[in-house]
Amino acid sequence: MYNKSTIIPGLILFVLFVTFPVWFNGLDAGAVPKPEMPPGGQKQCVLPAAEMRASHMQLLNEWRDNVLRDGNRVTVEVDGKEYRKGLQMACMECHTSQEKFCDTCHVYASVKPYCWDCHITPEAAAKKETH
Repeated sequence: MYNKSTIIPGLILFVLFVTFPVWFNGLDAGAVPKPEMPPGGQKQCVLPAAEMRASHMQLLNEWRDNVLRDGNRVTVEVDGKEYRKGLQMACMECHTSQEKFCDTCHVYASVKPYCWDCHITPEAAAKKETH
């Protein structure tokens, strides 16, 4: 009634095909990226490093909404140092290279943020000025 001789091998082939990427790579996602840190030994950021890794996009979205939608341009103070809200005003002051800092993790995680549709890095701005 049921064609066991074709269904069972078909299911086995299906499971092998679906799980192929997992067992072929040996459960290895590759080397963890090491983004280039800011020059000058700057170690303080707006939030601790682990928190920035986990939720920097939420922070940037919150800042964007505060500044653009609410007109709230109040600075953020961390350990006595003031940061202006914004990707270019705070982050890009230290992390000047999109390629060497941002893209190393975004490419690894296969994420395509839309930040760069509007923002330009200090490196890219300097290149544009020389042309």
